[in-house]
Amino acid sequence: MNRTSDILAEVRAAAVKRRLYLPHAIRQMARPERMISSAEIRAVTENGEVIEDYPEDPRGHSCLMLGIGIDGRPTHVVCSPKDDYLAIITAYIPESEKWSHDFRMRMKP
Repeated sequence: MNRTSDILAEVRAAAVKRRLYLPHAIRQMARPERMISSAEIRAVTENGEVIEDYPEDPRGHSCLMLGIGIDGRPTHVVCSPKDDYLAIITAYIPESEKWSHDFRMRMKP
C-alpha cells in the first residue's frame, strides 16, 4: 500500500468515528459565496480522493481531498485523521484559474 492510500484509509476510518470542524473550517464553510454543508464534507471524506498528501504538517499528517459537492461542484477539504476523530482543517470551492481543469493539480504561478 502506498502512502496516499494509507492516509486515505486513515481518513475514512477516522471519519466513521467523528468529524471535528476546526474554527477555520467553520469560517470558510460559512462564507456566503461557498456555503459548504457538513453533508458535502461527509461526501468528500467518504467518496473523494486524496490529491495532495502532507505527511510533515505540524498539525499532524494531513491531506487535501477532492470530491463532488452540491450540484456537482468540486469541493476541496483539508483534513487530518486522529485516533478518535477526523479533524476538518478547512474546506473550499477551488478556483478554476488556480487549478487544472479537473481540480486535481495546482496551476503554476
